[in-house]
Amino acid sequence: MKLADQPKKGRQGTAADRKAPAATVFRASGSSTSIPHGVRREIIKKFPVKANLEDYDATYATFTWEEAQKEISYFAGGKMNAAYNAIDRQMHAGRRNKVALYCVDAENRLELFTFQDIYYLSNRLGNALKSLGVQKGDRVFVFMPRIPELYVSTVAIAKIGAVVGPLFSAFGPDALRDRLQDSEAKIIITTPELKPKLDEIRDQLPDLEYVIVARNEGKLKRGELSYEELMVGASEQLTPAHMDPEDPLYLLYTSGTTGKPKGVVHVHNDIIGHHMTSKWVLDLREDDVYWCTADPGWVTGTVYGIFGPWSNGASIVTYEGRFDARSWYQLIDRLHVTVWYTAPTALRMLMKAGDELVYEHSLDSLRHVLSVGEPLNPEVVRWGMKVYGLPIHDNWWQTETGMMLVANLPGLPIKPGSMGKSLPGVYATVVDDDGNELGPGQLGRLVVRPGWPAQLRQVWRNEEKFKEYFRIPGWYFSGDNAWRDEEGYLWFVGRADDVINTAGHRVGPFEVESALVEHPAVAEAGVIGKPDEERGEIIKAFIVLANGVESSDDLLDEIREFTKRQLAAHAYPREIEVRDALPKTRSGKIMRRLLKAWELGLPAGDTSSLDDD
Repeated sequence: MKLADQPKKGRQGTAADRKAPAATVFRASGSSTSIPHGVRREIIKKFPVKANLEDYDATYATFTWEEAQKEISYFAGGKMNAAYNAIDRQMHAGRRNKVALYCVDAENRLELFTFQDIYYLSNRLGNALKSLGVQKGDRVFVFMPRIPELYVSTVAIAKIGAVVGPLFSAFGPDALRDRLQDSEAKIIITTPELKPKLDEIRDQLPDLEYVIVARNEGKLKRGELSYEELMVGASEQLTPAHMDPEDPLYLLYTSGTTGKPKGVVHVHNDIIGHHMTSKWVLDLREDDVYWCTADPGWVTGTVYGIFGPWSNGASIVTYEGRFDARSWYQLIDRLHVTVWYTAPTALRMLMKAGDELVYEHSLDSLRHVLSVGEPLNPEVVRWGMKVYGLPIHDNWWQTETGMMLVANLPGLPIKPGSMGKSLPGVYATVVDDDGNELGPGQLGRLVVRPGWPAQLRQVWRNEEKFKEYFRIPGWYFSGDNAWRDEEGYLWFVGRADDVINTAGHRVGPFEVESALVEHPAVAEAGVIGKPDEERGEIIKAFIVLANGVESSDDLLDEIREFTKRQLAAHAYPREIEVRDALPKTRSGKIMRRLLKAWELGLPAGDTSSLDDD
C-alpha cells in the first residue's frame, strides 16, 4: 500500500535557524602523556536526556548477564528461541497490530506489516520448510534484496530451529559457491533477478536440495519451488522449536585478507545481547521508528536490522533503493524515523552532498543517530551537531562478537574519534602481545574478556581459526589495535596488520585519514604503509576530492602540509594519489588491504564483499 507523503516543516537555510542545540562541545588543543600526539581533547556533552541506560557507572558496577535473562522469554527447561523473542512474544505483549516493518522499495512504494502479519507469514513459511524435510540444524540460506520476504524468511528459519545463512544480494557466483559449499546448505531462498548467479554454480552444490524462488513469474526448473505456492498451502499455526541456548542460530561468513571466507557461528543465546544492546546503545523504545541502513546480508543488518529492534518491540524501516542523499532524507521525514543507524562512509557522502540539502528537510523526528562499520571521524560528529542538532554516536563490535561491546552511549559524553566505553557486562581493554594490560595512552591489542552472551561459538569446520581468537587464556583477540585514555574510552588505531611503522614511529592509518578529511578539499581518504628503503615504510594516501575541486600539485602539497600540522612531522602522507572512488565493502569499510595489494602488485585476496557499483 502507498503512504501519502507527510507534510514537512521545512528547515531554513542556515544552521542558526534550527532547533536548539542538543549538546555542548569542549575542545582543547595539544597532547599529554596519556593522549597520542595529534589527538585533541574534545568532549560533546549532551543536555540531560532520559536514556534507557540512565546511570552508566552504577549499572556497570553491578550488572550481570544473568540479570539480563529476565528480559528474555524462555520455554520449560531453559529452552529458548530467538525468533520467538523477536516476533511471537510481541503477540502477547499488546503489539499484535503495531507496525513491525515499513518496507520501501526502489520506486518508493511502501508496504506495511504488523507483528501479527510477520507472525503468521513466518509460521506458514516455517511449516513449508518443514514439509520439505528441513530439520533442526540444517543450513537454509537467504539470498534476496531488502524485500519483505527476506525478513519473513529469516524469522521462519530460526523459528523451526534451522540455521539462517544471510547472503548479500550483490554476491557473485564465486562468493556464493564458497559459502554454500562450505556450509553444505540444504535450501536457498532467492528471487528471479538473483537466481542466474546460482544457476552458474548449481552443479557444484551437491548438498543443495531446493531453490525457493519468491516473486517468480516464469517457468521453474527441477529442484526449484515457488515461494508463493509453498505459502498458500501452509498452516498459520506453528509451535516454535524449543532450542538449547547454545544451538546455532545463524552462520555468517566474513572475508579475510587471504584464503576463503570463514563461517562464524552464532547461537540462540545471542538474543540476550541483541536485546540489551538495542535497548542501551540504540536506546530503542516501543514507539520508535528505527532505520538501520545495513543490509541483512551483513551482521549489522541481521542483528540490529532484525532481531535486536524487534525484540524491543520497535518498528523497523527497510529501503531497497541505492544510496541517494535526498532520498534518504525524504525517507526519514516520510516515515518519521526516530533512531537512525548507518555507516561512516554514508555520513561522509551525506556531508559531501552539502548542508543546504539537509536544510531542505525537516528531520525533526530524529532523536538519536549512530554509526558503525569503521571508525567515525571526529569532523563527522561535529558536522552532525551542526546540521542535525544531534551528535553521532560511534560504537565498536565485529561479526565475531555478535553484538556491540564498546559504545558512545546516549547517556555519556562523547569524545569524537573514540569508540566509547565498554558496555555493562563487557570488559574491553588494551594489552601487549603477551596479554599483559597496558596503561592509558599505550598502543596495543584490543581484547575483550570472554563471557558476553553473543560471542562466536565456533568457526565452521575450522577449529584452528577459532582458537586463534582466544590464543591467550582470558582474552578474545579482536585483531584491532587501540589505546585507552584515563577515563576508559577506547580509541581505534587500525587493524593489527594496518599499523604503519615509519622511521621507527607507529602510525595508525585512521589517525592520518581523519586528518586528511579535515581538509575541505578532501571528501574521503584511505591510507596504507608503502615499503621504503630508508624509512621502512612511508605513508601513502589515496583520496577522493570534494565536489568541484580540481587536483593540482599545489593542492596536494597543501594537503600534505595541512596533515603534517594536524598530526606530526612523521605522520603525514609522503605520497598522495587522487582517485575517483575508494574500494569499500558494502558495509562501508574502506578496504585498505585492497589498496595495498593494488599498490604493490599483490594478490587481492577475497573480494566478495567489495562494493563495485
